[in-house]
Amino acid sequence: MLSPISVSIASLNISLLAPMAILIFGALAIICIDLFTKGLNKSFYVMFSLLFIFLDFTALIGLNGPSRGFFDVMLVDGISVLAQGIILITSALFIITALSNKPFKEFKKAEYYALFLFMIVGFQFMVASDNLILIFLGLETASLSLYTLIALHNRNKAFEAAIKYFTMGALAAGFFAMASLIFYALTGSIELSVIGKVLESRNYAPAVATLAGIVFMIIALGFKLSIVPTHTWTPDVYEGSSAPLAGYMSVVPKIAGLVVAIRFFDIFLSAHIVWVENVLIFLAVITMFLANITALVQEDVKRMLAFSSIAHAGFVLTALMVGTVQAYSAIFLYWILFMFTNIGAFTMLWIARHRKNLWDSRYQHPFTKFSGMAKISPMMATIIAVFMFALAGMPPFSVFWGKLYLIGTVVSSGHIILAVIMVINSAIAIYYYMKLIVYMFLKDPITEDGNIYVANSSTPIKVIVGITLVFTITASIFVEPILGVVTQMLRASGL
Repeated sequence: MLSPISVSIASLNISLLAPMAILIFGALAIICIDLFTKGLNKSFYVMFSLLFIFLDFTALIGLNGPSRGFFDVMLVDGISVLAQGIILITSALFIITALSNKPFKEFKKAEYYALFLFMIVGFQFMVASDNLILIFLGLETASLSLYTLIALHNRNKAFEAAIKYFTMGALAAGFFAMASLIFYALTGSIELSVIGKVLESRNYAPAVATLAGIVFMIIALGFKLSIVPTHTWTPDVYEGSSAPLAGYMSVVPKIAGLVVAIRFFDIFLSAHIVWVENVLIFLAVITMFLANITALVQEDVKRMLAFSSIAHAGFVLTALMVGTVQAYSAIFLYWILFMFTNIGAFTMLWIARHRKNLWDSRYQHPFTKFSGMAKISPMMATIIAVFMFALAGMPPFSVFWGKLYLIGTVVSSGHIILAVIMVINSAIAIYYYMKLIVYMFLKDPITEDGNIYVANSSTPIKVIVGITLVFTITASIFVEPILGVVTQMLRASGL
C-alpha cells in the first residue's frame, strides 16, 4: 500500500498566490452580487474592480523574491513583479474608461468586470511561473476572457474580431502545447530552468528535436507579441474592439508574452547559440519594416496604431536578442514608457467614439474624421499631437528615452547595423504619425461642431488622459529612477 505524501503548508508558500487569489475572489464576488442585486450602476462595478486591483497591487509589492511556491510551479522574482506591476497599472487605467459619457451595453453587464478580473489573473499566472503547464493555463484563462470581452462590444466587427482572435489564439495554443511536449520528451521536465540545464548538459542534442521545439515556441509567442508573420490578426482585431480594449491589448498581452520569451530564450542566448540569435534578429527586422511600411498606407487611425504596436514589438525584440541585464532593463523601461503613451492615444480615440460611423461607412476613426480639428477643438488636437510625437520617438517625450536606451543597448552589444536599421524604422514611423497631425492642423474642418469630438468624454476619462499626458511630457524626470528600480529587480532575479 502506498503511503500518503506529506506536504507542509509552509512549503507551499501560499503567500505567492495572494495577488491572484484577491482578484479571483473579487471576480466571484461580482458574479454573486449580480445574482442577488440586479441593475447596479456601472460605476459600482468599476470602483469595485479598482478596489481589488489596488488590493492585488498592495499584495504584490509585499512579496520578496526570488522565491518559489505551490509545489514549485510559482516563481516570483524581479521579472515577475515588474510585469505584474505593469499589468495592474494598465488594467486600472483601462477599467476607468468604462465610465464613458455614451452608454455601451457591455459596461452595464457584471460579467464584463468579472471576466476582466479573470483575464488579469491569467496574465499574472503567465508571468509568475517558469512552469510550461501553468504558463499555458494562464495564457488560456486570459485569452478566453479576452475573446469574450471583445465580443461583448456587440458590433458586427466585434464578433468578427473575437472569432479571428479565437481562431488564431487556438492555433497558437496548439503550437505552445506541441513545443512543451517536445521539451518534456527531451528533458523529462516542464520547468524552463530544468529544461535549460538538461539541454546544456546534452549539448542541446538531438538538434532536430530541439530545433522543432524552438520553432513551435517562436510561433506561439509570436502570436502574443504580434511578430511577423503571426501578426495578421492584429489590425482586424484592434479595429473590431473598442478603442480602450485595443490599447489594452497592445500593452498587457505583449508584456506577458515578453516575460515568457525572456525566460525561454535566455536558455539558448546564455549558451551563445548563434542561430537562435540570428532568427530573433531576422524576426525583429522584418517585423519593424513590414509593420511600419504597412502603417503608411492605412486609412484608419486605429489600424495605423495597430501596425504601430507591431512595429514597437519588433523594436523591443532586438533587446531580447541581446540577452543581457542591460537589454532586459531596456525592455521594461521601454514598455513602461510606451504603456502610458499608447493608453493615452487610444483613450483619445475613445473620447471621439460614436455609436454610429459618421465619417466613413467602414472605419470608426478614418484620418478624414480629424480634418481641421485644431480649428474647432484645439485642445483635443494638441493632446493627440503630443501622443503622436511621443509614439514617433521625438524628444523630449516618453518613448524617445525608451528608444534611445534601447538603441544604445544594441550598439553596446556590437550590433551596429541592427541599430542603424532601428533608426531607419524610427524615421519611417515619423511619417505616419505626422500624417494625423497634418490632417488635424493643416486640413480644412469637415464640421463646425467641436463637441462632436468629445461626445464620449467624461470626468474619469479626462483624468486618465491627464495622467498619461503628464507622464508622456515629463517622462525624462522618471527615466533614471525607473531604470534604477528595474535593473535592481532584474539583478535580484539572478539574470
